[in-house]
Amino acid sequence: MIAQLNGVLLQKTTQSIIIDVGGVGYEVSVPLSTFYALPDSRERVSLQIYTHVRDDSLTLFGFNTRLEKDLFLMLISVSGIGPKLSLNVLSGIGPQDLLEAIANGDALRLQAIPGVGKKTAERIALELKDRASKVLGEAGISRIPVPQGEDRVILDDSLSALVNLGYSAKSARMAVEKAKSRVEEMTLEGLIREALRILS
Repeated sequence: MIAQLNGVLLQKTTQSIIIDVGGVGYEVSVPLSTFYALPDSRERVSLQIYTHVRDDSLTLFGFNTRLEKDLFLMLISVSGIGPKLSLNVLSGIGPQDLLEAIANGDALRLQAIPGVGKKTAERIALELKDRASKVLGEAGISRIPVPQGEDRVILDDSLSALVNLGYSAKSARMAVEKAKSRVEEMTLEGLIREALRILS
């Protein structure tokens, strides 16, 4: 199994890159978080690698940090989630934000990631919550508190209402987050009204 590659970056796109290691070009699929951290072409690069082996193919997935690779391994351990969807998840949200969303059991935040449906988001939140919390603790990453009690209910209900009105989960969440800081009092009607004003 290939666990790491050190070589010269020959080519890069948002989907995959090619690394020259001793005259051999390895094609590696990468998430956007890794892509944005890559150096210019013809410069040296070092990536953590996950080797995915099937009967008819061998695919390499590369990560700039150990955290990205750990999150990828966590995601593919969830039933029904393969390497491609896991890579898509990592491309749709930053590693620390993803870790915090999972640790907080925030399925709505996960659902806002393109390609992640409600059932998949709930499965990720349920199956990985404890593991994500453990990683947060071990890494010493400060956990952003999620609103509790009545405020949490109001936020969730506002998101659901906007989604039911036809807005995407991602757009609805962004609007609610902005509206939350603008309303004087946290009420369901006021939050939805302000969010709709933002979306219009």
